[in-house]
Amino acid sequence: MFALSDYLARIGLERTAGAHTLAEVHAAHVCSIPFEGFDAQMGITPLLSADALAEKIVAGGRGGYCFEQNLLLKAALEALGYTVEPYLARVMLGGVVRPATHLALRVRGGPDGGDVEAERGWHADVGFGSGTLLEPLPWGPGSEHEQAGWRFRIVERGAQWVLQTYDGGEWMDVYGFVPVPVPHADIEMSNWWVSTHPASTFVTGMLVTRQWRDGRRLILSDWGELALAERTPATSAITPVAREQIPQLLETRFDLPGFALDGDARVIRA
Repeated sequence: MFALSDYLARIGLERTAGAHTLAEVHAAHVCSIPFEGFDAQMGITPLLSADALAEKIVAGGRGGYCFEQNLLLKAALEALGYTVEPYLARVMLGGVVRPATHLALRVRGGPDGGDVEAERGWHADVGFGSGTLLEPLPWGPGSEHEQAGWRFRIVERGAQWVLQTYDGGEWMDVYGFVPVPVPHADIEMSNWWVSTHPASTFVTGMLVTRQWRDGRRLILSDWGELALAERTPATSAITPVAREQIPQLLETRFDLPGFALDGDARVIRA
């Protein structure tokens, strides 16, 4: 049985089930659990069972990438009485066609199961690395929504629904998905590709993110120049970083202690 009280404590909420709304759980998760995919860089394919995720992220104090983050949220919400369906999406940033290697959720029911919005559902996503939703969006295409200054909307484009964010004075595609839920086996296949394929940016590099309720985002990445980016909806500051600084930055800025660098300057567990 999923240890719901331990999960709630991990994200800084009271351990009492039913004491928190979906939006509160979603925001607390985003602002408590860093995004990171270091297992893939260390040659490890993350395990996606609820028990394994709880052991790594809840008890172990680690973060995770999209499959881990959103499946952990799914397990917690189901323990709270919600119905949750997973959807695979293609990241669309930069206009490059990518495989379907992102995971998002549709959440329905729960304590407000008779409510119209609860039956329609909510678009939940606590695991998009460059900046994820703070709170769920109403399910499906609709109007824009502002969250701590960041603006999001979902638009319909052919068979796909596309999540967009307003950045740099224009609407940008984030990811697109066909609104048909997928079986867990498809998620396992995508997880294996992301964690093992030599073209995967999680195998060749790193992306670490923290977010706060006031809209601040902190991103450490070597997908281009190794740098630390500090962003708000109105500002962006980028500071180049030396590789030997990574373990200290992970501990002091991302609340991820216990990492070191190997002889090739790749991140490993200390």
